[in-house]
Amino acid sequence: MDQTDNNVAATAGAAVAGPVSDKAMVPAALLCFFLGALGLHRFYVGKIGTGILMLLTLGGLGIWTLIDLVMIIVGSFKDKDGLPLQR
Repeated sequence: MDQTDNNVAATAGAAVAGPVSDKAMVPAALLCFFLGALGLHRFYVGKIGTGILMLLTLGGLGIWTLIDLVMIIVGSFKDKDGLPLQR
């Protein structure tokens, strides 16, 4: 293995840090768990339009809420600017 292979191997496992939202994951998860059918977690992260849709459909009859909760827990839920939530 030459030097370039060592550099690639060393950086392959490193997490790439980038900009993150000013909103945190824990409050979003709690809002989603307790009041997800009302879409309050979406209002929290600034997604007003989809928050209103969730409010009108009761969280897509719970399915949309469950999907959002899983996305928040695994860290793939983003705020209105497309930034990941703080851990």
